[in-house]
Amino acid sequence: MNFRKLSKNLGLEEEEYIELFELFVETSMEDLNKLWFAIDIASTEKLAGIAHSLKGASLNMGLNEFQEIAEAIGKTARDGQLEKTAELAKTLQEKLDNVAGIVGC
Repeated sequence: MNFRKLSKNLGLEEEEYIELFELFVETSMEDLNKLWFAIDIASTEKLAGIAHSLKGASLNMGLNEFQEIAEAIGKTARDGQLEKTAELAKTLQEKLDNVAGIVGC
C-alpha cells in the first residue's frame, strides 16, 4: 500500500494519512463485526446501512478497492443475496486484516 501516493491524492501529509488510516481500519473492523451480526440475523436493512458507512469511509480514504467491495455488499444485501453478501464480507475482512498488519493495528 502506497501511503505516500494515497496521502498526496487527499492533500495530506503521509503521517496524517497513516493516522487516519489506522482509525479507518479500527472503525471498519468494528463495522465488520456489526456486519457479521446483521448477516447472522438476516437483517438486510442493517446490512445495507453498514455497507453504506463502509463505502463512504473507504471513499474518503481513497481506497477504491474497499469502496467497491462495500458497495457490492450493499447491493447484494438489498437484493437479499445473503450468501453472496457473506462471501464479500469475508473478502473485505481478509483485506482489512492484511492492511491492519501493515500499520500494526
